[in-house]
Amino acid sequence: MVSLNEANNEIEEQKELKTPFIKYLIGVGLFIVMLFTKNINIKFGVALFSYILIGGDIVYKAFKNVIKGQIFDENFLMTVATFGAFLIGEYPEAISVMLFYKIGETLQDMAVDKSRKSIKNLLKLKAEFANLLKDNNTIMVKPEELNVGDIIVVKPGERIPVDGIVLEGVSSIDTSALTGEAMPVFVEGERKFYQEV
Repeated sequence: MVSLNEANNEIEEQKELKTPFIKYLIGVGLFIVMLFTKNINIKFGVALFSYILIGGDIVYKAFKNVIKGQIFDENFLMTVATFGAFLIGEYPEAISVMLFYKIGETLQDMAVDKSRKSIKNLLKLKAEFANLLKDNNTIMVKPEELNVGDIIVVKPGERIPVDGIVLEGVSSIDTSALTGEAMPVFVEGERKFYQEV
């Protein structure tokens, strides 16, 4: 079940992605128009506007970093290369370089976001407590507080908090927090339920 905060965060992320996408789409449209424009002055104007829409944030980051004293980063190198292309009249090359760089950045950001979401989902699978059996009583403790040799009781519907061996009982258990396997595993007394390396 998705919480209200998570839903709001997803809506905000979609809005954040949509605005730059529209800006880059307009930039690409202007780039295509520029390719078919014969008039030099109009071609330069359209190319410059397309360049600003596609790579303006990179140029801004480059100048900001130069002021901070961080000169030789990828933003600075991209800016110098594309400015050079503009100076010699190679507008398509300058815009293409920025466009491909932005596509690469976008794919990288998507991969990082996907990894981040996968890690968050894995953390949700983690059992928050374990029922430690001590002197015929069960005490709720954090899994980190358990020691090798401790006996824990896993009640119906609970996740397995740590690796171990089933001493008593027969059941299907959820080991997804330990093994990543979504299907319940059938276990009975003296059956190991951790993955041996």
